[in-house]
Amino acid sequence: MTNRTFRGGLHPHDGKELSKDKPIREILPKGELIFPVAQHIGAPAIPIVTKGEHVLCGQMIAKAGGFVSAPVFASVSGTVKAVEPRRVLSGEHLECIIIENDHLYEEVSFEASLDLEALSKQEIIEKISNAGIVGMGGAGFPTHVKLSPKEPDKITYVIINCAECEPYLTSDYRRMLEEPEKIIGGLKVILQLFDNAKGIIAIEDNKQDCIDLIKNLVKEEPRIAVKSLKTKYPQGAERQLIYAVTKRAINSSMLPADAGCVVNNADTAVAIWQTIFTGRPLMSRIVTVTGDAITNPTNFRVRLGTKFSELVEEAGGFVGTPEKVISGGPMMGISMFDQEVPIVKTSSALLAFGKDDVAKWEPSACINCGKCVEVCPGRIVPSRLADFAEHGNTEAFEKNNGMECCECGCCSYICPAKRQLTQSIKSMRKMVLASRKKS
Repeated sequence: MTNRTFRGGLHPHDGKELSKDKPIREILPKGELIFPVAQHIGAPAIPIVTKGEHVLCGQMIAKAGGFVSAPVFASVSGTVKAVEPRRVLSGEHLECIIIENDHLYEEVSFEASLDLEALSKQEIIEKISNAGIVGMGGAGFPTHVKLSPKEPDKITYVIINCAECEPYLTSDYRRMLEEPEKIIGGLKVILQLFDNAKGIIAIEDNKQDCIDLIKNLVKEEPRIAVKSLKTKYPQGAERQLIYAVTKRAINSSMLPADAGCVVNNADTAVAIWQTIFTGRPLMSRIVTVTGDAITNPTNFRVRLGTKFSELVEEAGGFVGTPEKVISGGPMMGISMFDQEVPIVKTSSALLAFGKDDVAKWEPSACINCGKCVEVCPGRIVPSRLADFAEHGNTEAFEKNNGMECCECGCCSYICPAKRQLTQSIKSMRKMVLASRKKS
């Protein structure tokens, strides 16, 4: 077995058998589309269209609001119905651009780059920035910022994160099987920016078919290698992935670039390939719709702005009434209150379960078993940090490295007392970050 892994972590039931053999199926939206202007970390985009305006597929409808920001593009042609606050996945009302789909899918003209080597580094970064590409693994950090470190010559590894360690998710798996050349092509684009870097495609060893396929495709590529990782959650978390691949450690106060690394998700690599070689901006993504309460679990290619409810309908609807619906994976995803909210750049999955076992748990007192410490990839003591958080003891929380928590959920999963450790720590981390920002 491979030794490429990290300390801690666990291996929950992955549930991937429900959708991993379902090929990507493209669907077209039926009703209105909703485009939040904040689909990324950083400043929200600024709307540049008005009510009543006709737009084309691929037309910019909101420009970047600063360097750490990303533009938003229409994924259909139609009429701007409104620019107004709408409820989004988080439950907040955010500024959104509403487009009434005319179902014609008329497009703007796109300018492809036929010769990658003819592009300068700055031109590549500008194209990625102008295409609205952000980290599509969940964080949503603008990709052009990540690809612009202060000292690019010190970047020695460009890692494409194909671990897909979250249970149930299979969108990256299908990408690797069906469109591996695009992942490799996106990596080649990124390598053009870093003269001293080697490209690594990192895949968990439960996806041996993908490992074999991509290894064969890159066997003549001297700067690209495929690395097999031990199947373990959260193997795909940035800090854990960097350590597993390079044995270089980073903490919460560091960036991957401080360890000479740049990390991008598989879907992000495909988006980079697409914008360079076809000229198309980020307008769609792959979303897994699965769970025991979904009639026909499927991987969909979805246009951004489409409502989650349309994906559920395309997957045959719910089996009965689900007790729990989640956007994202079961370990780090967000519980959904409504499916009439839009797919955005960071939407990876919709999971529906007939039973909500977690809601039935009755937390009890800590029994000091130490299991949370054993599985914690951040090498902290979750039970103690949760106590500090529950008592509002910010000083002790920070002193005991509470900010090193990556909010992976391993401690809550393993706790025999069923304590909501991750939730308590996550809430305190938000308070600390807000306090630091204010001061």
